[in-house]
Amino acid sequence: MPQTTSSQSPAIHRAGTNMRRSPEGIATASFWVESLVESSENGNLTAMRCDLEPSVMTRWHTHPHGQILYVLSGVGLAERYGGSAEELRAGDCISFAPNERHRHGAAPESTFSYISIQAALDGSAVTWLEERP
Repeated sequence: MPQTTSSQSPAIHRAGTNMRRSPEGIATASFWVESLVESSENGNLTAMRCDLEPSVMTRWHTHPHGQILYVLSGVGLAERYGGSAEELRAGDCISFAPNERHRHGAAPESTFSYISIQAALDGSAVTWLEERP
């Protein structure tokens, strides 16, 4: 049976069409972000692809409904507050619980590319916290 497309179906996102630099101050250096899914268009869901240079690490942060990271390439690090950093490689997937304080970024000698998926609450999908104490 052929699929039909409703006029309300989301448009196809074409690779590279929504690239921007990350906001200042959310990581040790800015990085490339490509918005894949915007919460205003898809309920509360957001998804983005992030490309970080070696040693770029986000600040500590939380997500109201948690977060999923799927590693596309390179070597990264993820750290849960109070725990030790865990290495991430292409194909790895890590989840963070709602409001779990964490950070992630590129290992010192590798780039790091991943897709992050998170849902917004009251228009916000992330709360940025203080820098590493």
